[in-house]
Parts: sequence; structure tokens; C-alpha cells
Amino acid sequence: MNTPDHFASAGTGLTHFDAQGQAHMVDVAGKDVTHRVAVATGHIEMQPGTLQVILSGTAKKGDVLGIARIAAIQAAKRTADLIPLCHPLPLTRVAVEFEADEAASRVHCRAQVETLGRTGVEMEALTAVQVGLLTIYDMCKAIDRGMTMGGIRLLEKHGGKSGSFVAR
Repeated sequence: MNTPDHFASAGTGLTHFDAQGQAHMVDVAGKDVTHRVAVATGHIEMQPGTLQVILSGTAKKGDVLGIARIAAIQAAKRTADLIPLCHPLPLTRVAVEFEADEAASRVHCRAQVETLGRTGVEMEALTAVQVGLLTIYDMCKAIDRGMTMGGIRLLEKHGGKSGSFVAR
């Protein structure tokens, strides 16, 4: 069982808990403003016919990837409204790319988010990917309810006191 002392100890790395083990928003006032970048990825797998509908632009709801891109950008901008302890951040850039992989019958999503701020944008990048993929599901579920999302992860982050992280 985790005790309040356990949460407060420096070794846990659980920055969203105070000394009593209560969840709180991290105070970033003492951090330097730096250029922060995060890149996340994920994919949605579907039936080959569903991918062809997306690529041909014949989905009944419209341009699937175009709408998913806008949804992903909006999601990055609204992350603090969705994840309770995230700071609202002034984003300077959100870039979302989709790439079809016909051999695997997948669409890959990659989101890069940037800010000049006191805290990172990892959650914004991850949220953008998730919502982009969910939007593809929503727009195509009438023809393929068996789509699955996976591989959602942080690829890299740069900026701030902790420096850079690049996934292997």
C-alpha cells in the first residue's frame, strides 16, 4: 500500500501527488520557459475495404483524414479540459500527419506539438493522436466496427529541465 510518505519521497517520480498522497496540479512557476516539443504516434487497423473507402474519399461522412486532422489539432488545444491535472498551454504549433499502410490495412497518425512554456507538451501530442484515431473510427464505424487502435506512444520530447527523450 502506498503511504503519504511513499508519495512524497523523491524516488517515486509521482509529481502529481503531495506529501499527503493527494492529487494536485504541479507548480511550474519556478521552471524556465523553454521551447518544448513532443511527438507521438499510433495507428488504427481496419478491414482492407474500409481503408479503400478512406483513401478514395467516398466515406458517407466526408473527408475522413481531413476531419480527423482537424479533430486531432482541436484535441491538442483542449487537452487541459480533458486531463484534469494538465496545465492549459499556449501551443505554438500542432502538426498532424496520417499515412496509409495498405499492406497492414492501417492508418498511422503522427502528431508534433510545440510551445514556449514551463511544462512539456507530451500529453497534448498523445491526446491529438488518440482523438485523431477515434475520429477515423467514428467516421467509419458504420462499415467497420471491428477497427482497433494501438501503438499509441510518445516517440520523443525535447526541452525543459529533464532534457530530451527519444524512444527506441
